[in-house]
Amino acid sequence: MKFTTLLAGVLSLGLAVPVAADGHDPVKVGFIYVGPIGDGGWTYQHDQGRLAVEEHFGDKVETVFQESVPEGADAERAITQMALGGADIIFTTSFGYMDPTNAVAAKFPDVKFEHATGFKREHPNVSTYDARFYEGRAVLGTIAGHLTETNKIGYIASFPIPEVIQGINSTYLHASKVNPDVEMVVTWAYTWFDPAKEADAARAMIDQGVDIILQHTDSTAPQAAAQEANENGGRVFTFGQASDMAQFKPTPRVASIIDEWSPYYIDRVQAVIDGTWEQQASWGGMAEGEVVIGEITDAVPAEVKAEAEQMIADIKSGDYHPFTGPISKQDGSAWLEEGEVAEDGELLGMDFYVEGIEGEIPN
Repeated sequence: MKFTTLLAGVLSLGLAVPVAADGHDPVKVGFIYVGPIGDGGWTYQHDQGRLAVEEHFGDKVETVFQESVPEGADAERAITQMALGGADIIFTTSFGYMDPTNAVAAKFPDVKFEHATGFKREHPNVSTYDARFYEGRAVLGTIAGHLTETNKIGYIASFPIPEVIQGINSTYLHASKVNPDVEMVVTWAYTWFDPAKEADAARAMIDQGVDIILQHTDSTAPQAAAQEANENGGRVFTFGQASDMAQFKPTPRVASIIDEWSPYYIDRVQAVIDGTWEQQASWGGMAEGEVVIGEITDAVPAEVKAEAEQMIADIKSGDYHPFTGPISKQDGSAWLEEGEVAEDGELLGMDFYVEGIEGEIPN
């Protein structure tokens, strides 16, 4: 998207609503999206959260959003325009918005800012929120390890940040736990949303013999590529990413990891309305209902489905943590001893592969 188009969009958005400060009615709630709301994945699911805010609060709130905002300088301009447009709270929903969010927050101390998946809270009006996606990846990895016949599972990765590396490691650890012969092919796409690139990555992995594809990118293109392969005699399975991607049931999509942001958005907007909003760092998971496994289809054998469902129950109850030792790093050095559980600080800074994954994490 050209910046002129972007700027025109946010300016018109800002002019549509009077400038406001906190304590008034309705509260204005803004969202900055990295992709289009119709991506069927990450941004679609955040927008479902926005719609849930509207449904919950009715005329007590007004929501606005800007979609397909590039990370970097354009993001700072878009966030600034939304603040100038009278937003009381702004959710910025991509990792690359972290520095722009903090930069704008310094200029608008009366506006609340919530940054998704980041860790910098440089001003008292900035909070961060994330979800323990690695919990869901453990379940998907278990299913993947059982389903693969080629013993090659593929993972389309976006950017080499801890959140993505956690997902790769969790998936591999649990796939290899049920299938010691499994290999993981990791393809770095260096994008959150680029359907053509994501499809190319999926096709390339299928050509390499991969029969299970997981992804940490936002579109349904990998699902479509797998479906295309299956229509031509292939046997490839996929998992919905961020959203259910139900249109690809029962195959190639056999389960999904769903981000459920609605409760968090409603809670934080309520805090603004009540005047109780405070800076925080939120990291909920399956137990909090923020990470959900979608329907496991009948393409998955009953005993595998039962195993996956037991893992879901154990994670929710706290009886199982996906990063429980013994686990070694890729170079063979010990990371977690028998029964030792990874601390949150280690996971939030994860920058290494676990033992068994080949290749290097790009800089």
